[in-house]
Amino acid sequence: MSETINLIRPEKINLLNHPLLTEKWVQEIIANDPSILGLGDLILKDKERIHPKAGRLDLLLQDPDSERRYEVEIQLGKVDESHIIRTIEYWDIEKKRYPQYDHCAVIIAEDITNRFLNVINIFNGAIPLIAIKMEAFKNGNDYWLNFTTVLNEVSLGLVEEDEIKEVTDRAYWEKRGTTKTVALADELVGLINEFTSGYELKYNKFYIGLAKDGQPDNFVIFRPKKSNTTMEIRLEQGIETDKLIEDAGLDLMEYDNKWNRYRIRISKQDLLKNKELIVNLLKMSYGKTIKE
Repeated sequence: MSETINLIRPEKINLLNHPLLTEKWVQEIIANDPSILGLGDLILKDKERIHPKAGRLDLLLQDPDSERRYEVEIQLGKVDESHIIRTIEYWDIEKKRYPQYDHCAVIIAEDITNRFLNVINIFNGAIPLIAIKMEAFKNGNDYWLNFTTVLNEVSLGLVEEDEIKEVTDRAYWEKRGTTKTVALADELVGLINEFTSGYELKYNKFYIGLAKDGQPDNFVIFRPKKSNTTMEIRLEQGIETDKLIEDAGLDLMEYDNKWNRYRIRISKQDLLKNKELIVNLLKMSYGKTIKE
């Protein structure tokens, strides 16, 4: 006997004319789960961000790994010139205010015509700009949003850290990672306190740093994930160090030339297998030599 398959035919709705599903509602949906846009595992940095003489930026999103920022403007209905200009203006203000970041402008609208795609595409030759078409559907009392990137950006470069570190707590990171991957950061700071003392974890929104006597000292930072923890060690790149990491079989993601950091994925097995090397790398970053 074959199984019956029900085909749902949702009703497409126009948000611009909807009495309840407002732009504010859309903003909250995205703010609560930025991944819905399809731009990656982003984090909300700010919403309704005030720009003197320019208005309020709907959403400021950030990539927690590369720390890339997205200035997001939302429009119900058809995209128009004023929203394109406003999106670029917010992007420009944020770019000038925080030049150490790589910024990308994002405009979201229900209707993006070919004419405006052509206009946006002209800007996109000089400005990293993403256009996303938003569609809303209803089935009974259930609603959902669908976001489709109709124009992607031209990537401009690398992103780095903000001057302001937003404090969170352990529970925040256990949710972004897991209890076990956060515990890896505990073990790593424990190794640090074997050759020095007084260091503890400091939970920020985009990474877990170090503090001693309440003062930040981030010669190494951590980013717990679901299956491992990224360890970022501040250390000048060298052939000898590269070889040590490679020979040990550690997962070197990249070397960040701007901030002089090795980015290495660490699992529990890596910590057990390569404890001596990891301790030596931490010592080197702390200011000691590998021969100690």
